[in-house]
Amino acid sequence: MHRHPAPSLSQLLIVWLLGFVLTCLFPRFTLAQTSNCSIFPVDNVWNTVIDTLPVHTNSATYVNSIGPTASLHPDFGTVWNGAPNGIPYTIVPSTQNLVPIVYTDYGTESDPGPMPIPANAAIEGGPNGNGDRHVLVVQTGSCKLYELFYAYPQPDGSWHASSGAAWNLNSHALRNDTWTSADAAGLPMFPGLVRYDEVQAGAINHALRFTVSKTQAAHLWPARHQTAQQGTQYPPMGLRFRLKASFNISSFSPANQVILRALKKYGMFVADNGSSWFLSGAPDSRWNDDDLHDLSRVKGSDFEAVDESGLQIAANSGQAKQNSGSPPACTTAPDAPALNTPLANSVLSVGPLPIDWADTTCATSYNVIVRRSLRRRSIAYQKTGLATSQDVVATLPRGTYYWSVAACNSWGCQSSTSRAFTLQ
Repeated sequence: MHRHPAPSLSQLLIVWLLGFVLTCLFPRFTLAQTSNCSIFPVDNVWNTVIDTLPVHTNSATYVNSIGPTASLHPDFGTVWNGAPNGIPYTIVPSTQNLVPIVYTDYGTESDPGPMPIPANAAIEGGPNGNGDRHVLVVQTGSCKLYELFYAYPQPDGSWHASSGAAWNLNSHALRNDTWTSADAAGLPMFPGLVRYDEVQAGAINHALRFTVSKTQAAHLWPARHQTAQQGTQYPPMGLRFRLKASFNISSFSPANQVILRALKKYGMFVADNGSSWFLSGAPDSRWNDDDLHDLSRVKGSDFEAVDESGLQIAANSGQAKQNSGSPPACTTAPDAPALNTPLANSVLSVGPLPIDWADTTCATSYNVIVRRSLRRRSIAYQKTGLATSQDVVATLPRGTYYWSVAACNSWGCQSSTSRAFTLQ
């Protein structure tokens, strides 16, 4: 959370008037859920799996400084204090008009306007909010991301903001080192949000972002900026944490399991100062707030900091190494994958069922089979050609089932043993 001045009486009056007008003109603003743009290249650090990276040597110290008994808090949902709960984003077309941006605090570290930000762009906290007031805009066609901090729309269509940044979503380019963004770490915000449609699709395939109350006076790649001048017992900006592989997620809802699997596989970046272990997401009327609150069962001690320095290719690029070297060519079928969740003999509620398994060296695809019995012809669900090591099984009737996964390549397939679970 950046420091910012209190709004003046004239600013508040302008915001109130604009909020009133926009509420009348746009009584229900619905955010677009897709921009048809990739969120950085597939080998960008945001999209890189970190579940096998080494634990950072100072991991225990950092976790203790943040709070080992404090709960993970989903800082998003439906509505909070009369405004959408979370950090919203707006999708605009390539024809969106460009408008001037006036920076009031960190202009020397901000990207200049004009930017394609509409007058009715969604604002964190709502039009009348007085918090961080982030504005995130993704432009289709150009696949550019624009983000503002502490942003206020003006009557002439321009925007005033404390700071702002623009990213090409097709590029690995980072900001100038030591520059802030709309985030204190100098990172983009949009890529790190938990988004409802991704959860419903069954997989979040990128890192997330979270806040901590105190950080040290340093930042790590790919972060570009730091704020607080605290001791080295606190984490630096840009440090990446992951949920420990040993943490059992089987008792959580299917939706929450998607989030927790992402935290194991992709982790989350220290991105800003704020309440500790607060995980960022986009607001959506379809979230189940009570279910999201169940994530508070996850404690700080369930996380570990990772050392991702080995992923860096160049200091000013977000491109990441995808392995430690060139693996030998595969000349046989891959090994059978190890099944993760659901655990053997789990008893689960009827509904969409997330399943996941360990990646297998040399596998190019995976096939999932769920059977009503161990007989080969009793197939209840099947999916082939999966590119990732996770899936969501469609709702099945109550009963006991057996699931297995085969890892495949051009040399053939090897299947895991079957594992039982019961739906009731």
